[in-house]
Amino acid sequence: MHLPDGIIPLYQCIIYWIITIICMFILRKFTSCEKEQNIVYIAIFTVLTFTLSSLSFPSPFGVPIHFFIIPLIVIIFGPVTGCAVSFFSLLGQFLILNMGGITVLGANFIVMGLILSIITYLIYRLFLEINEKLAIFVGTIIGIMSATFTQVIILLLSGTVNFNVILSTLIPFYLFISIMEGILNIMFITTISKIKPEIMST
Repeated sequence: MHLPDGIIPLYQCIIYWIITIICMFILRKFTSCEKEQNIVYIAIFTVLTFTLSSLSFPSPFGVPIHFFIIPLIVIIFGPVTGCAVSFFSLLGQFLILNMGGITVLGANFIVMGLILSIITYLIYRLFLEINEKLAIFVGTIIGIMSATFTQVIILLLSGTVNFNVILSTLIPFYLFISIMEGILNIMFITTISKIKPEIMST
């Protein structure tokens, strides 16, 4: 889902960067009020997300897939931590692995940080009173698909791709990933709740 440099007009990149900078200032205010332990979690999960989301896995679509990891972090630690981890992971992946780009980092953050974190958290909280596993699964799917549709809008606004091409490629591809990641998140969070229940209460 990493957009590369050059695919979005520069003036649009500037707008996305401005939004990202505003979000980071807000996140800094919230993070400074958090416990020191949560700052450590941000650092640890930034490394984890950087590593795991960089790995490729085979898929029935014939192209490798990458998992997001951010929904898992959001469900456990909340959207503020999810956004912070996403930003630093995206920055690290660009600097070290040349994934994404610097001009489009703002757009990538809005997609994989801001939208993914907020929507995942809201849907998770909405379904939590019904069933925790359902909340994890639905929150992950809707969060990833909301991020996907946000990327679709960004690409359409850039005028670089055709809507029919996006509809036939991105949507089914990320729907598959979201379902897989939703199932994995249920397994991970269930395990964490049994082994380290205090983490789920942070």
